[in-house]
Amino acid sequence: MRWIVVTVGLFFAFASLRANAQTAVAEPPAKPAAKVAAETPDTEASPDEESSVDELYIRYAKSDDGKPKALQTAIVRYEGKPGTQYAGKIVDLVGVVHIGQREYYKDLNDRLSRYDSVLYELVAPDGTRIRPEDLKDRRSVLASMQTGMKDMLNLEYQLELIDYMATNFRHADMSPEEFVEDLQKRGDSVWKMVARMMGAGLASQASGGGDAGMLFAMFSNDRSKKMKQAMARQLVDIELVTAGMDDANGHNTLIKGRNIKAFQVMKDELAQGKSKVAVFYGAGHLPDMAERLENEFKMVVGETTWLDAWDLTRN
Repeated sequence: MRWIVVTVGLFFAFASLRANAQTAVAEPPAKPAAKVAAETPDTEASPDEESSVDELYIRYAKSDDGKPKALQTAIVRYEGKPGTQYAGKIVDLVGVVHIGQREYYKDLNDRLSRYDSVLYELVAPDGTRIRPEDLKDRRSVLASMQTGMKDMLNLEYQLELIDYMATNFRHADMSPEEFVEDLQKRGDSVWKMVARMMGAGLASQASGGGDAGMLFAMFSNDRSKKMKQAMARQLVDIELVTAGMDDANGHNTLIKGRNIKAFQVMKDELAQGKSKVAVFYGAGHLPDMAERLENEFKMVVGETTWLDAWDLTRN
């Protein structure tokens, strides 16, 4: 049964590799100028509690009585140190899961509207904009899997609810050509990456006893709720998705290569005078991004805000 969780992990990891003529419209590019938290009932974290590059970006939260409460994603603030190039600048790492509650995406839309610039992920030509009305008509194996997953869990699809046409949104990801080129120059491929990730998932099969819980959830009268609870426990294990992803040289295109491209765009935005920037990416990208902000940009971590992506108390 653990293959289900591995498949879901791959769904999240590859959710942005789906640009095509039916899902997005290209615009000219702008001119130049998780790791895992312990189960916890808390919904906020102070800077003192979480202040290293081992930031926590996705977690399984419990209520005070120990019952499942929510799958949560984090918004982690970084600020430029005085006397550095980026003094006074704010960069928020906004983690996201690609299927979630409708109100989760409504909250994100409101929060993202307050930034000078929002940098978003999508492996697509530079300057791509996502039109939600086109997503409903798209037809592909991946699209069918995503739709089936959100329907089974009674959740919604990120690309259909986030306002990617907002004026402060900017595409900050590799093009398909850049993605393939980065893989090829290292002798890697998508299928080799998938094999490494699958191997890492299968290697963890003996841990946690999650198989029985997943099987029980599938046949429960409250299937959506029980499935969310079972999957949330294992989806917060980012290591299941990302362990073994790196090649022999410690690099990978899916996370690190795309992060490099995103931060090139971020440097451009900051150079243009933007003072408050959001990097809106899947939670699995953020540990590496945090290291880059601390080591390359000399920024310091600040407040962490947790948002409920999945309500685990309801169908």
